[in-house]
Amino acid sequence: MMSKKLYKSNSNRMINGVCGGIAEYFNIDPTLVRLGWLLFCFLGGSGFLAYIAAAIIIPSGTEYQEVMVSAKLTRASRQVRRWRT
Repeated sequence: MMSKKLYKSNSNRMINGVCGGIAEYFNIDPTLVRLGWLLFCFLGGSGFLAYIAAAIIIPSGTEYQEVMVSAKLTRASRQVRRWRT
């Protein structure tokens, strides 16, 4: 069973893909997430700081995909080694 991972969207991005990635994670419309960020920005500026923090912390979708491919290859090579011995 694969667990869901949060990452920045490559296909649904306006600035950095943070809102698109959050929308994909929760399976909702990215416009709603963007409106939420905008609301937080106008209510004291905390949305802007949160967006900057999320853009730094959340990995991009390509990094996540590369890690998953690497993990699958490592797992497959271990299985092959076990099979050969």
